[in-house]
Amino acid sequence: MRPQILLFGDSITEQSFRSGGWGAALADTYSRKADVIVRGYGGYNTRWALFLLHHIFAMDNKSAPVATTIFFGANDAALPGRNSERQNVPVEEYRDNLKKIVQHLQAISPTMIIALITPPPIDEKGRMEFARSLYGENAMKLPERTNEAAGVYAKQCIELAKDTGINSIDLWSKMQETDGWQKTFLSDGLHLTPEGNAVVHKEVVRVFSEAGLSAEDMPYDFPHHSKIDGKNPEKAFRVQCS
Repeated sequence: MRPQILLFGDSITEQSFRSGGWGAALADTYSRKADVIVRGYGGYNTRWALFLLHHIFAMDNKSAPVATTIFFGANDAALPGRNSERQNVPVEEYRDNLKKIVQHLQAISPTMIIALITPPPIDEKGRMEFARSLYGENAMKLPERTNEAAGVYAKQCIELAKDTGINSIDLWSKMQETDGWQKTFLSDGLHLTPEGNAVVHKEVVRVFSEAGLSAEDMPYDFPHHSKIDGKNPEKAFRVQCS
């Protein structure tokens, strides 16, 4: 049975198997090495994610994934008093919710590789442009998210990872290292372009590899075709499948 890699998050995870998505790229990287499973829920914050834990991650070590990404915060950081305020989770609760998720996974499998991913940066102008393209004059008058607020949540995500000794990806900072990140990495001021997805994919592969889950070092689930003798195919399968 192949090991499983599970991606847990909001819409940025849910969309990760679209064309050019980071989840699809991850599945390609680990092709025939591990099964990549997507559990992304558009619009969800960490408060709502807690209701899913026991459904997605059963308390059964035999079925636990070898690695999990936890990618929340974009919705938690929605501003109170703005259009998306029902998604807002105060930053202290956000951090506590992430900690509960991490503790649940660690209780299932102490060896599981866990990677916390911060929310991406926010292009506030891009969010406003996107809203106007959909709703015209009825569009929101103020951005429902700001880059500053996203940064506050990203900082708490990184600090929690350090405190709990797990891996993290500071996507909020990483993307802003590139000039013109707003349009290069974000399609609507929040969600990812193919280039933005490529950044996430590269960082996840780096973290997993550094933690000992390098695709290059993992065996194929069944013999590579080059190992199969055309006249005696059974031999290769006896060696690897016995």
